[in-house]
Amino acid sequence: MGRGGVRRPEAVAGWLFVAPMVAVLGVFLLLPIGMALWVSLTGWNGQGSPFQPGVPFVGARNYTQLFLQEGLTRDHFMISIRNNLYYVAAAVPAQTVLALGLALVVDRRWLRGRTFFRSAYYFPSVTSSVAISVVFLFLFANSGAVNALLAYLGIDGPQWFADPRGLIHLALGGLGLADPDAPPAALADHGLFGLSWWEWLAGPSVAMTTIIMLVVWTTAGTFMLIFLAALQDVPPQLREAALVDGANAWQRLRHVTLPMLRPALFLVVTLGLIGTWQVFDQIYVMSQGAPANTTLTPAYLSYRTAFGDFEYGTGAAISFVLFLIIVASTLLQRWLMRERDGSAPRRRWWQRMRRTS
Repeated sequence: MGRGGVRRPEAVAGWLFVAPMVAVLGVFLLLPIGMALWVSLTGWNGQGSPFQPGVPFVGARNYTQLFLQEGLTRDHFMISIRNNLYYVAAAVPAQTVLALGLALVVDRRWLRGRTFFRSAYYFPSVTSSVAISVVFLFLFANSGAVNALLAYLGIDGPQWFADPRGLIHLALGGLGLADPDAPPAALADHGLFGLSWWEWLAGPSVAMTTIIMLVVWTTAGTFMLIFLAALQDVPPQLREAALVDGANAWQRLRHVTLPMLRPALFLVVTLGLIGTWQVFDQIYVMSQGAPANTTLTPAYLSYRTAFGDFEYGTGAAISFVLFLIIVASTLLQRWLMRERDGSAPRRRWWQRMRRTS
């Protein structure tokens, strides 16, 4: 008898069964990750093998130039981080709330055509992201359907993919609180990591906002199915108990449904964080970083640096920094959404009502 009550022949048989998958993961996952890590420590330009003797070993220089060394590399990397921060801050809450709302709607038993609405809401998620990106590109072009509709309503449509100013800048300029063509002098002189405070705080560009709208629309259907599956697992007795105790629809949602959806909410937010930090195909198809790098993201910058500028070491370093950002973001939201001691009973509406009655 071995450890944990497993007999040695059974343990050997188990390892034999999983050995093919372990070998596949080692060859096609772990080995490429190790090779990419080595490339991030070298000055390889893509010629020949990165393991040949002539490839210069630069150590952590590819990483330090992303944060500490003044130059175009750090500027582009920090701009991509700024853009992605706005992207994450807008897309993750929007797609989560929209998916939850859609799930609550299609979960109603009295809704006619529930199957149709579920399929309709989920359809954008299974459509090619490249095809949808091309459609959005035509819709939001200067002569596209969106600007034509705005012109019909008497509104001058924006230059969706030509205006590099942020939405906060445009809003302050429209209200007369700031110069619409220049940043405030107090925020334009100092900053962080090579970018002025105004560049950090001006908001996402109109083009990035358009891409955010596209991603929210295409991802909400998938997350809707996750919430819908979780809603169908909520015991009806809990809702009936809250209804008997006098809870209205909002109170039942807040104190009964949402606490029961905590695992699904954690999954949706985690997948949303990972997906938004890894956004690439929409950027590649619709803007390629334009205008003025306001839609540049770390994933696309890594691709452009490696395969466009032939700086494979820097491109690999950007990828590993992005990996660390994703891990840190996931751990942070896991800590924020953790189940605190004693909080679950206090969330239950019927227990609160009984304590006060």
